[in-house]
Amino acid sequence: MTRNTHAIEARDLTKRFGTETAVDGLDLHVERGTVYGFLGPNGAGKTTAMRMLTSLTRPTDGEAWIDGNPVSDRDAIRASIGYLPEEPPVFDELTGREQLEYFGRLRDLPAAEMTTRIEGWLDRFDLEGDADKRIEDYSKGMRQKVGLIQALLHEPDVVFLDEPTSGLDPRAARTVLDVIAELTDDDHTVFLSTHILSVVEELADVVGVLYEGDLVTEGSPAALTARVEAEEGTTLEDVFLSVTAERGPVASGSVPGPNLGSDPESGSGSDPRHAGDTTDRQDERADDR
Repeated sequence: MTRNTHAIEARDLTKRFGTETAVDGLDLHVERGTVYGFLGPNGAGKTTAMRMLTSLTRPTDGEAWIDGNPVSDRDAIRASIGYLPEEPPVFDELTGREQLEYFGRLRDLPAAEMTTRIEGWLDRFDLEGDADKRIEDYSKGMRQKVGLIQALLHEPDVVFLDEPTSGLDPRAARTVLDVIAELTDDDHTVFLSTHILSVVEELADVVGVLYEGDLVTEGSPAALTARVEAEEGTTLEDVFLSVTAERGPVASGSVPGPNLGSDPESGSGSDPRHAGDTTDRQDERADDR
């Protein structure tokens, strides 16, 4: 059953791994045709949240919908979403062109239309000269480009991007930002997770900050900077540093600020929000059997 509501909606979305909570009661309402900037320090639970919203991980509690369809019905939302995870899901044995053709067939794209779209994207991301080389010989940036094209190839209504500019040179990164802006101009919705705050300041209509599994603040970049302007400054970085120095939605004053390294969530280490990524991939394999 569909709901005539938002592009992305979540209500009390929760994921626990054993006794540890990775995402705790996440509520979201993302309007169509907007960019939602999803921020948080390493291990905050961002990747786990995105995997629940894309149906790749089953939530412990709560519900979520994409274009009014429940994420529990993967077939219903499959055509509506595109997802670029931190590590692009590509096959080293294939060429870039073969990878995109394979994905296009999975999305049931007509052959002629698929070829036209692939050629257009390869040209846009300056990959046409390398399209027939095997992906195992690609640089990180080239793999990232293929992963992004793959997420956009079927022209989904809602696109989830996890660190989309990772590994890209400045020219390619600018192309990605331009593409995101164009998507929202065409009424697509982008859910953007990144550590590059200037990207969020430039593109996001609404920003949410996740910290230790809790959504600790949410609002437009201008509204968020205005809240802390008197004490902390006027940039989104000031907001990030302020709200992530506190635990949960209400400040406790007892938790030190997080590590603000530029690397995306690694999926490793003992923190359950990292460990969750490995468990999520196991869930995904089990779901696809």
